[in-house]
Amino acid sequence: MKRSTQLGTLIAISLTLGSCYRVPKEIEPKINYVVQDRYLRQLPHPFPELSPAERQTQWGAEYLIGISMARNLDLYQAITAFRRAEILIPQEETARRLEISYEILLCYYLGQKYDEAAQSYQNSPLFKATPDFAAFHDLLIILYDIHQQLGECTQAAQILELIQQYYPDDYDTLALSSALQSADLPLLDHFAACPPERPYLREFLCNYDTQKKSPTTAAVLNAILPGAGYLYVGQRQTAATAFLVNGLFIASSVYFFIHGPIYAGIITTSFEAGWYFGGIYGAANEAKFYNERIYERLANPMMNCERLFPIFRLNYAF
Repeated sequence: MKRSTQLGTLIAISLTLGSCYRVPKEIEPKINYVVQDRYLRQLPHPFPELSPAERQTQWGAEYLIGISMARNLDLYQAITAFRRAEILIPQEETARRLEISYEILLCYYLGQKYDEAAQSYQNSPLFKATPDFAAFHDLLIILYDIHQQLGECTQAAQILELIQQYYPDDYDTLALSSALQSADLPLLDHFAACPPERPYLREFLCNYDTQKKSPTTAAVLNAILPGAGYLYVGQRQTAATAFLVNGLFIASSVYFFIHGPIYAGIITTSFEAGWYFGGIYGAANEAKFYNERIYERLANPMMNCERLFPIFRLNYAF
């Protein structure tokens, strides 16, 4: 009777500890764009060519070197040249200074140096740019994407409001892009149900819904039979290991509680509680990871094919 009470107490404690585990629901996919060099090279330059007089200046020579390097996507060397031009250009050349600041920002952005891009913007006169600025549209797109990449949601939302005000067509695409990159499935269902028609989005959601695994199901299966949750997500080796380890500890615990010593049963039961509840949480997490990989495999080619990344909304380059 005493042993039964002790065993019941241990089980209750184990169940209490196990209740601390939460089944993950939201996925956090990593979505990446692929931009071909020829795509950037075919985009026009937004600013007027340097005049013959400007070409003769030191800053003009550095500016032209920067443009040449940037067109070859030698972005580091381009930034260096643009920085020199920025130093050499007279203060009264406000329009050209603004253009040079933008070229530097664009180089950092295309090089995916988002922290440096944000710092470059903050230290430049670009915050004074108005809709009359030739690259104003692209500037907003770049700033929005930078804040998104840095996880600065408030700033990104503020820029998105400006985009909605000036460029509503881009707003819709960027809102969809953001929902896809953050895997906001309820919002994606809303986009799929509302005009304009997006057959590619419906197909994507249907395929993902068909192939995804349920973290709750994985956790429940692993609670019923250790290892079953891992088998559910296709991890056979992990499933076999979990089954054998849990079986060994359970068998040892039962043996020690029946035949003694009791303290050995307590120790093996505590180990088994860790393996058991850890396995439940692990199986749920593996289902989440499985869903993330499925989502990425479906979303990456679709977003690149449909040009849904912010970088594909740019009108200009070098």
